[in-house]
Amino acid sequence: MSGRLLGQRVIVLGASSGIGLAVAREALREGAEVLVVSSQISRIEKALEHLGGKAQGCALDLLDERAIERFFATAGAFDHLVYTAGDALQIGALSGTDLTAARSAFDVRYWGALAAAKHGARHIRSGGSITFTTGIAAMRPQSGWVLGASVCGAMEALTRALAVELAPLRVNAVSPGVTATNLWADMPQVQRQQMFDDVGDALLVGRVGSAEDIAAAYLFLMSSGFATGQTHIVDGGALLI
Repeated sequence: MSGRLLGQRVIVLGASSGIGLAVAREALREGAEVLVVSSQISRIEKALEHLGGKAQGCALDLLDERAIERFFATAGAFDHLVYTAGDALQIGALSGTDLTAARSAFDVRYWGALAAAKHGARHIRSGGSITFTTGIAAMRPQSGWVLGASVCGAMEALTRALAVELAPLRVNAVSPGVTATNLWADMPQVQRQQMFDDVGDALLVGRVGSAEDIAAAYLFLMSSGFATGQTHIVDGGALLI
C-alpha cells in the first residue's frame, strides 16, 4: 500500500465480481473509501464479504437513467467514478445476428456508462476522474466480434469526447486483453481453460491476464493527474503479435 488514494472516495459501478471487484479491493488498499455498485443486492453482499466489510454497497439498475440520476443525487461528493459493468459477450457471425437483440449489447456497456457520466460528473470533486472500460477488440477484432468491437470502439470515442467536454475533469478508459474472469462463465469449464491456455501461450507474457493485472491500470489512471482522454491497453502484448 502506497496510499495513492488516501482520503479519496471511489464509486465502482459493476463491482460485484471480476475486474470491478479487483478495482474496489485495490482502491481500498490504497486508502480510498469505496462504494461498490451492482444490479443485484445478493451480489453486492457477496462482494462486501470478499472485501472484508471495509466498503459500502448499493444496488442500482444501470439500464434505468432515472435510477442512476437519483443514485448520484444522494450519493454525495466523490473523487473517482469507475465503470466496469457489462453483461455477457455476444459473439457470432453477422449473418446469424438478430439485430433487435444485438442492440442490447450497448445497453449496459455504453448507454449505462454514458448515463453514469451524465449524472455523476457534477458530483466529482476537483482533481477527480472517470474511468471507463473497453477492450482490444476495438483495435484488433476477430471473426464473430462485430458487436464487441463496435461497443469497444464506441467507448473509446466516448472517452476522448468526454475528456474534452468535461475538462478539467479527467476521463480515461482501460482496454483489457483476454482476462480470466467470470465474463467467460457461459463457456464450459474445459473449453474455457483450453481457450485461456491457447491464448496465453501465444502472448508475449505467456499467459492471459488476471483481474488484478487489469485493476492496476485503473489505479494508475485514477492517481495520475496528467492522464486524460487516454485508452490504457493492458493486453499481455496481444496487439504486437
